[in-house]
Amino acid sequence: MPPLLIRNVRFVEPAEAIRSGDVLVSSGRIVATGRIEAKSAAGAEVIDGLGRLLTPGLIDVHTHGIMHSLYESGPDGLRAAARELGRFGVTTVLPTIVPQIRDDWLDRLGEIAAAIPTVREVNIPGLHLEGPFMAVGGAACPTLPGDLELLERILFACAGRLAVMSVSPDAPNIVPVIRRLRQEKVTVFLTHTRAGVEQTEAALDAGAVHATHFYDVFYAPAETEPGARPVGAVEAILADPRASVDFIADGVHVHPTAIRAAVAAKTWAGVILITDSNIGAGLPAGIYDTPWGYQVKVSPQDAARHATKNFLAGSALTMDRGMANLLRWLKLPPEQIWGMGTLNPARLLGLDRKGRLAPGADADLVLWDEDLTAARTWVNGVSIYEKKST
Repeated sequence: MPPLLIRNVRFVEPAEAIRSGDVLVSSGRIVATGRIEAKSAAGAEVIDGLGRLLTPGLIDVHTHGIMHSLYESGPDGLRAAARELGRFGVTTVLPTIVPQIRDDWLDRLGEIAAAIPTVREVNIPGLHLEGPFMAVGGAACPTLPGDLELLERILFACAGRLAVMSVSPDAPNIVPVIRRLRQEKVTVFLTHTRAGVEQTEAALDAGAVHATHFYDVFYAPAETEPGARPVGAVEAILADPRASVDFIADGVHVHPTAIRAAVAAKTWAGVILITDSNIGAGLPAGIYDTPWGYQVKVSPQDAARHATKNFLAGSALTMDRGMANLLRWLKLPPEQIWGMGTLNPARLLGLDRKGRLAPGADADLVLWDEDLTAARTWVNGVSIYEKKST
């Protein structure tokens, strides 16, 4: 594969600056940025960026599906979803699966994990399991106490490809589970909880580092003193510098003011964009089937909801629209906001060469049109999406 020279762009260095110039790629890595002389890029394919924005690819650490595909449906669903992500500017993803505790579930999980190396259109560092060790259900999540025997069976099925597990800090016996996950270098997220401060701090002490779809399914503890506001997981997480948080930035799941409050507590570096997307995300409004025994009604303005009971069931958000929302809502330098979808999730997952646009980083890149839709997307220097001309 010849080198690639992308000329005449405004390239985003997350957290640092937005600069004008060129980007040179070779062997899947960024080798130079700035004003690049022709002799330094001899034999390269040259693309004129026309002054458009070039950023690192977006990283979604919590997503269940996209368009017509659901990751947990099996290897074919995984591969079908991977083929669609480039159009939304996503170059790295953690396919997120809600455990369904039945006879064949671990076999299916193993099949999905084994299919990860066959995917080329997006980077998949591993799977994200949302459960099963939860204290509060919702959107088909099971509620099970911490169970080390079951955890070992899950780890065996994933065969080293479990990147993240989300748990409730108030699930019984959860601390040993968190400690065991950390032994296996699995990142632990907190969610689905009514935990108090002590339970939340115990989970963080055990090794949890992040709260996912923050504010959503994070209930305050019961009021015990009339007029005294209960303090629980939300406050404990905001106060603890060890924990970062993420948000579904669709304007439905959480008010923009809540995101601004978290930025005030955590700074831009402690806040991450996710989608929690379901089947139908990226498609026109409509009703779509799921494998959970019910349909979801999808609308970009109203998220994804149970088609008959109307409760929220994931989102209809895509990462490009989430980033556009954050750029509107937050009064921060745009290079910091871009970091919430690129650099911050890469750091959370320990992906040193992802989420950056600098020499030595992987060439996961997105060239954006003015309406913040992807014109072209590269994964490891390979073009995996190009918008069709109209």
